[in-house]
Amino acid sequence: MRHEGWVTSLSWIPSEAVTGGTRVAFDAGFTHYDEPPPGELGDIERLRATGRFRFANVLRAWIDIDDSGQITGSGYSGGGLMGSTMVKLGALRHRFLAIKLPDLQRDPQSGDGWVRFVQTTGGRTGLPAPRPVRRRPYVQWQAPLVWTTLSLTLHADGRTEFALTGASRFPRHWVYDGSGQLSHKSGLTDFRDWYRKSFGRHSPWGDEDSPALVTAVETALERSLSVQLMHGAAKPSVRRVKAGEVLVRQGQPGTSIYLVLDGVLRVDRNGERLAEYGPGALLGERAHLEGGADTKTGSRWARGSEPLACEVGEGLDGVKCLALAWAAGL
Repeated sequence: MRHEGWVTSLSWIPSEAVTGGTRVAFDAGFTHYDEPPPGELGDIERLRATGRFRFANVLRAWIDIDDSGQITGSGYSGGGLMGSTMVKLGALRHRFLAIKLPDLQRDPQSGDGWVRFVQTTGGRTGLPAPRPVRRRPYVQWQAPLVWTTLSLTLHADGRTEFALTGASRFPRHWVYDGSGQLSHKSGLTDFRDWYRKSFGRHSPWGDEDSPALVTAVETALERSLSVQLMHGAAKPSVRRVKAGEVLVRQGQPGTSIYLVLDGVLRVDRNGERLAEYGPGALLGERAHLEGGADTKTGSRWARGSEPLACEVGEGLDGVKCLALAWAAGL
């Protein structure tokens, strides 16, 4: 008997994610941000043809099981898919196809009744990106590298487990389960760090991966509302909150609704940690609708920035992390 499983990541550039001088190209319409991918994966080739993602990691794997329940064989299928970048200059348009690097598939790791598969896919856009960088040769012409690393564990009893274990710090990465439903997403993008460092050996094709800060997905309603807020007629104001800063405090009057664009917010009540919310989550709606006070306290956290911190991996130590929130007195 053969048991198959899969997990997929789609990577895309959300609104307001680009910082510094490069942002001018996006604001001027020379290139563009992306619409969020769908909540249900569907036909991935159709999504690629319509430009709904920059690149995808499709990890598919299988195990063969004999009549006694022992695993007798295993293997990979699937791989990386690269999208494209549309560039506009006046009436001229040109689509730059992305350059795919070789898929990295680790040898399957076996245990008692399970096999784990790990796959890294990615590459770079075909559009040049001349820029100064932090180490030799101090100037790079080719675009920085993007990637995701997915793990998939298949059990002899039919169970499947998956995780986003590594990713470039830009762009946003969404993870879909075996049924094609959006399951998790990367919680933090860091365009500045990625733009200056992600080339050469500082990538999985060299000798370095970056751990991924992953959060569970928001509700379908929150996802729909966030698209309306970010693409409506009125441009929302963006507030940058430093690591450890309190966004709203328990007991204070609640008159604003916040949409998390990037980073992760920790929510406490009476000093007890309740949850962490990532990009796409809406906060403050209950206090606003009920005309009362906030019932929870929300603050930004990141390892290496505060004494009490979440475990997000050694690769994020010392990184200046930001949370972006939209606030409107509705």
